[in-house]
Amino acid sequence: MARLTTRHLILFSPIAAAAWLVATPATAQTTPIATQLQPITVTGRSTPPATVSGWSDTPLAKTPVQASVFSAEQLKDSGVQRLSDLTASDPAVSDAYNAEGYYDFLTVRGYVLDNRFNFRRDGLPINAETSIPLDNKSRIEILKGTSGMQAGTSAPGGLVNYIVARPLDTPRRSVSLEWRQLGTVTGALDLSQRFGIDNAFGARLNAAAAHLDPMVRDSRGNRNLFALAADWRVAPGTMLEAEIETSHRSQPSQPGFSMFGNTVPQPGDPRLNLNNQPWSLPVVFDATTASLRWQQKLGNDWRFIAHAATQRLRTDDRLAFPFGCADSNPPPDGTYYADRFCPNGTYDLYDYRSENERRRTDALDLALQGKVQTESIGHTLAVGVLQSRVRNHFQRQAYNYVGTGNMDGTLFTSPDPSLTAENTNRDERSTELYARDAIALTQRLTAWLGVRHTRLQRQSVQTDGSQPIDYAGSFTTPSIALSYALARDQLVYASWGQGIESNVVASRPRYSNAGAVFTIKSRQTEIGLKGAIDAFDWNLAAFDIQRPRTQDFGRCDADASCTTRIDGTAHHRGVEANAAWRQGPWTLRGGAQWLRARVEGSAVTSIEGMQPTNVPERTLKLQTGYDVAALRGLNLQAALLHESARKVLPDNSTAIPGWTRIDAAARYETRIAGAQTTWRAGIDNLFDKRAWRESPHQYSHAYLYPMAPRTLRVSVQVDL
Repeated sequence: MARLTTRHLILFSPIAAAAWLVATPATAQTTPIATQLQPITVTGRSTPPATVSGWSDTPLAKTPVQASVFSAEQLKDSGVQRLSDLTASDPAVSDAYNAEGYYDFLTVRGYVLDNRFNFRRDGLPINAETSIPLDNKSRIEILKGTSGMQAGTSAPGGLVNYIVARPLDTPRRSVSLEWRQLGTVTGALDLSQRFGIDNAFGARLNAAAAHLDPMVRDSRGNRNLFALAADWRVAPGTMLEAEIETSHRSQPSQPGFSMFGNTVPQPGDPRLNLNNQPWSLPVVFDATTASLRWQQKLGNDWRFIAHAATQRLRTDDRLAFPFGCADSNPPPDGTYYADRFCPNGTYDLYDYRSENERRRTDALDLALQGKVQTESIGHTLAVGVLQSRVRNHFQRQAYNYVGTGNMDGTLFTSPDPSLTAENTNRDERSTELYARDAIALTQRLTAWLGVRHTRLQRQSVQTDGSQPIDYAGSFTTPSIALSYALARDQLVYASWGQGIESNVVASRPRYSNAGAVFTIKSRQTEIGLKGAIDAFDWNLAAFDIQRPRTQDFGRCDADASCTTRIDGTAHHRGVEANAAWRQGPWTLRGGAQWLRARVEGSAVTSIEGMQPTNVPERTLKLQTGYDVAALRGLNLQAALLHESARKVLPDNSTAIPGWTRIDAAARYETRIAGAQTTWRAGIDNLFDKRAWRESPHQYSHAYLYPMAPRTLRVSVQVDL
């Protein structure tokens, strides 16, 4: 398929809209507009199913898991443009190296999600090392807790699942336009229609194009999306669905700031971009994803699902990269810093380019779901097999020292795009057999059993053919939970589960155990309570997650001088609470998390008992909404976000202070010329708070990212 440019989509969108409107009867009804406020953790009686939990159509309020569901309309109300924006809504979710112009990283319950293994699209695995558009997603689900029941290999903390927008039962014709300070303009189109005998066929078209000009300087770019989903109701109980999306994003990225020697500097201008060299190039993400799903009903209580998908990514990753203080002029105190900037604010600058990165993920899931009654005990069963194949192939890359930079971004150097460094190609095949059974022991008591067995084959090799690694493994990840319905809308539960990560020591001369495989098995226990009384919904969970960690020992500066081995655990214990209350025109919603994350049992005294970097111990997210009686259709919204201090270095010798931010927004719904029209406006960081937002210790370097400045956004959506 030829790549669609922004210009093509801008030209195509009005033409497609006009053609669709002419071809469709004017009397067709439009889809009602949702009126939810800010995205929240959804609990209580109105909760939809969260497919990421693994329990099919069971409502989230009745399952023994903690998860968040964010609808498309909720995302629009909050001005969410990318996945990392959800950190403003869920207390368990926080930033983990989220830069303008790059892909998203999330931390859930203190663990950074692995972009290669912790992300799903309609339940199938995808690679999230790319920019994932939200314009054609009907909702986003975030599972919180050990993810072994749903993933063969994954980091603990949770899973993210993107749900693709499918054809609706009623026609939809929606266009929207958004402006965001400084000059980002986005136009989007959403069309859905059923046709044929008995409306057997359905189609949904989503298209979007944007000129990107955010508050961060030197980061102008563009993006576009074209997505088409269709279905065919072949017969009663038989459904065939197909969809494809292609997207493009080109935008310079924003590298992080850092410490000045042993000092954390005061937050500077949040609009400054250190990637402002005359030779800086944009990061380019191109992605095409397609899927085919067949659902067949078998009798009254059973159904068979065959679901296949393919994802193909191409990336040009390029950056003027600040890293350390080892090659530039000696700092005044004579100390060289490899993981931070010099005490005077200068740093080593590298020309980094890894172009034509190719990533491909193919997956096929065959599942059988149904119910069985054995005397007085009911079973809700699911069994299946998931096969996936991953191919990540790259070229040589540039990573060349080109001179010195400074925190003001006023030192300029000459580029060096020479391809001097090898990259690593990776291939993987896996087969996962899984079974789940929700056993209704009584009307109130339910046992939830799950098991997943994974067989894995992985290969890696440097782009010059050196350092080959080939290994295979198999493992089983069980889970168990017990829930008791205290009342109709009140549930208490306890759960336990395991997750697996499979790591291999790099095949490099300095490692004495190169090629050794480490199977990292994480464990979680959780006790939770969910409930609803009249206009009040709540949930509460206490969790304990333990994950073994690996550490390099030795000088690591000569051949066979370095050994990797298991070294203690990352132990995260916490309590998360969420609640929602509505009375008359008022809506109050919020959540809080207290997290005690520590390194335990490490032989490295400098990190034993220390708090992980970039993980706040306390988070608070509150939202309120008010329906203005004097002007029907107007809803005023406000949000308060608070995070406590985050550690900058693994030895906890430095930290960034906690911060509090307030956002404000409004939504106004009315009809203009017979069309439902929704106006939205918002001001993020209302009081222009200056603070370090996060402190990721990424790529063996301590980075600091500032909170975005006060930002205004305005949009209009017309549903015909």
